[in-house]
Amino acid sequence: MTDATDDQNAVLSLLTHAPAVLFDFDGPVCDLFRGVSTADVAAKVKQDALKHWDTLDEDVANCDDSHGILRHLRNMYDRSGPMSRCPLDLAERIVAEQEGEAVKSALRTPGIATLVHSLHERGKRLVVVSNNADDPIKAFLDQPGLKDRFEAVFGRDPYNAALMKPDPDCVHRALTYLDLPENAPPCLLVGDQLTDLQAARAAGTRFLGYTRDRSRARAMLRDGADAVVTSFAPVVAACRQLPTTRKRLSSAMR
Repeated sequence: MTDATDDQNAVLSLLTHAPAVLFDFDGPVCDLFRGVSTADVAAKVKQDALKHWDTLDEDVANCDDSHGILRHLRNMYDRSGPMSRCPLDLAERIVAEQEGEAVKSALRTPGIATLVHSLHERGKRLVVVSNNADDPIKAFLDQPGLKDRFEAVFGRDPYNAALMKPDPDCVHRALTYLDLPENAPPCLLVGDQLTDLQAARAAGTRFLGYTRDRSRARAMLRDGADAVVTSFAPVVAACRQLPTTRKRLSSAMR
């Protein structure tokens, strides 16, 4: 296996041909929770679920992560007999509200504003594909340096948490929106988790991993990532080697 970590030439090859770049949100664009546990949110979801369901399956009861609890709760609902979907709707509302609060203090990923500006100037179409809810993402992107850079946001399906990555649903929705010609080169997805890589492979896009975790970087490369970077410095440097086109966005962010 060739180690493509921080390989500027590998990144340049990916950017040269990609007509659009799809960014995961939490990680590549910002540090949403800043290391704060979401166990209290998961506990609230479980507490509310027990008001409607008699018991919780073991994987639900043992989950202390806000996104994990959404997935496990949906899986329990799908594998059980007829039951109220009220806990699913409550859980989505609780987690989306948590994300809405978190974006108020979320930190930009170092170099992200410079990178998206450079990509935008070189005609790359930019969208977000995320397991987070749409509205908090849009709120974060509505700030100087990021505003008007992304055409659209494709976040978590509020009605079916089972469609979160690694399911490629949000990536497929983004590709449908982009409506590229059939013979267009593959788009590039930038993500920080193995689930992002799995979604990219399932949807047929290329994948650039962004992680400072060396073991995760090795796992990404082992599982088929086209390249992995530990910062956006080599991505910005590679982008600056591309010609400037100043293509105007075709539509406002939806």
